[in-house]
Amino acid sequence: MIGLGTLINAGAIVLGGLLGLFCGRLIKPRIQEGLNMACGISVLFIGMAGALTGMLQLGEKGLSSGNTMLVVGCLALGTLVGELLNLEDAFTRFGEWLKRKTGNAKDKLFVDAFVTASLTVCIGAMAIVGSIQDGMTGDYSILATKAVLDLIIILVMTCSMGKGCAFSAIPVFILQGSVTLLARLIKPLMTEGALVNISFIGAILIFCVGLNLVWGKKVRVANMLPSLLFAVGAAFL
Repeated sequence: MIGLGTLINAGAIVLGGLLGLFCGRLIKPRIQEGLNMACGISVLFIGMAGALTGMLQLGEKGLSSGNTMLVVGCLALGTLVGELLNLEDAFTRFGEWLKRKTGNAKDKLFVDAFVTASLTVCIGAMAIVGSIQDGMTGDYSILATKAVLDLIIILVMTCSMGKGCAFSAIPVFILQGSVTLLARLIKPLMTEGALVNISFIGAILIFCVGLNLVWGKKVRVANMLPSLLFAVGAAFL
């Protein structure tokens, strides 16, 4: 069944949110704060590992760095477009709308939890590759693997940040479902180079999400999302 992978992934996020909400009620605020810090540090290192993989190469003379211009170009141009469109504000407004419609108007952490969790589980090559594979062949194995990872991430984030994290299933469903439906049109653009660039730039964005988790909201990550489109374009230059 085409699209089953996205349904599994979204369902896993909801399940992780429910489990996290139940566990969070049993955990003292001090421990929740510690879990939030642990989650932030984990996201930092996940992003850092992906970014360094894209920048460092092992040669005869040892490690050397590269792709500097790719990073600067994609992030600068992507952020410029994102700031002009103010995607962060759009995410926040959607989060505020969800908060009201779901009866969580008194939850002060709802919007931050929703935005942070959404960015964490939506960014990355697995979402794109898995959705294309699901749309082309009905093989949802990559998205099933991603679902397990997302369940664990959302469970931990919900314990520390609240129920807003569970609603990240909505943007995941919309994004991955759209890619699945448009798989035949998108596949020619997803060359090996394009996927490498998405993984690389996506890892840097994930690192920025970790920064916000550990030190408070310092980076408007949603406004940097167009960088992923420029990463795809760069593969054809």
